[in-house]
Amino acid sequence: MNLTSAAQAILLLTCYFGKASNESVKPLSNGEWGRFALWLKDNMLSPADLLVADPSPLLASWHDNRVTTERILQLLGRGHSLALAMEKWHRAGLWVLTRSDSDYPKRLKTRLKNDSPPVLFGCGNKELLHSGGLAVVGSRNAVQSDLLFTQQVAAKAAAEAVTVVSGGARGVDEAAMLGALSQGGTVIGVMADSLLQAATSAKWRQALMDGKLVLVSPFYPEAGFHAGNAMARNKYIYCLADSALVVHSGPKGGTLNGAEENLKHQWVPLWVKPTTDSEATNTLLVTKGGHWCLPDSQSFSTDMLFSSPVHPAMEHRCQEEQQQLFSPADTTEPQVVGTTEQLAVTDFYKFFVISLSKLAAHPVTAEELSARTLLHPSQLHDWLKRAVDDKQLIQLQNPMRYQYMKNNR
Repeated sequence: MNLTSAAQAILLLTCYFGKASNESVKPLSNGEWGRFALWLKDNMLSPADLLVADPSPLLASWHDNRVTTERILQLLGRGHSLALAMEKWHRAGLWVLTRSDSDYPKRLKTRLKNDSPPVLFGCGNKELLHSGGLAVVGSRNAVQSDLLFTQQVAAKAAAEAVTVVSGGARGVDEAAMLGALSQGGTVIGVMADSLLQAATSAKWRQALMDGKLVLVSPFYPEAGFHAGNAMARNKYIYCLADSALVVHSGPKGGTLNGAEENLKHQWVPLWVKPTTDSEATNTLLVTKGGHWCLPDSQSFSTDMLFSSPVHPAMEHRCQEEQQQLFSPADTTEPQVVGTTEQLAVTDFYKFFVISLSKLAAHPVTAEELSARTLLHPSQLHDWLKRAVDDKQLIQLQNPMRYQYMKNNR
């Protein structure tokens, strides 16, 4: 594995070459490296300049309470460990990208700036790291219907030449990656652990050889599972993509935290699959700025997940209340050209009308419809009046009820 001098220095300063418990000094974190790299730049120094017999004079003006000069010198003195680790990883087909490399993913630098990982370990087609695509994420213990939905969405993305970005964990992540690869699509897998093991796994071998897959990790390639790393890698999934879809978010854990972090920083639009699971936090993500998508993967193109969603305030008023309004084949986040409230209301009304063939197949009162749809009474009243005017509904009297007009088609 050929490394530039700058890459060697960055690896020495920021990476583990063995289990953390066996390291005598802790490598610099992303934030610590960011501060130090900025200082190097301000002092017209390159990381490569530190690879001299005694770099102490170059560090004379460096002062940081957490990143001491002694710590930097100790990290730089691990050349033998670096050489052994690189030889082992190279034999397994791994490569290394550092922030100083020209082919480091620009999306990470642009969106995360100094918090972008100083080093990415990887295997497979590194060109895919520049492709963007759709991040598909969800719980490890998702139900079978969610896994099937995930596979179908990923297969559709593959058919539409959209790269799928996910986390490589069992459950939704793995279903998304395998679903896309089964249809000849391209995939970016951001691993929180065990990259070395994944690089040699039969599960991914053919896709890696065919250039359809890239697996990357900012962590020690032989690291086992660590909850902190799993949480930390979520931001990289979102930032390597152009849009994101949460299939199922549990009440706690990486899926929820990653989605909330994306909403906070607004890296990419967040779409959420409706679910009937009372324990799921999908609705919470919509109230915080996510957008509902169709729960029937056969009814939409992945293109709509890259379109401009309606204004969040309108979604909170209409879409959140309609989570249980439509049958699985009818619930949707409409694709809109504009983002005005009038467009949003018009599109949601269309799907309300579609649902009436089931909701009002027999005479039903406004109160019963309100209970079944969870619509705000004033919104329901407006749409019922409009549906009557449009001859979609018959209004019956004594008592007042509504019934779908079967011949309106």
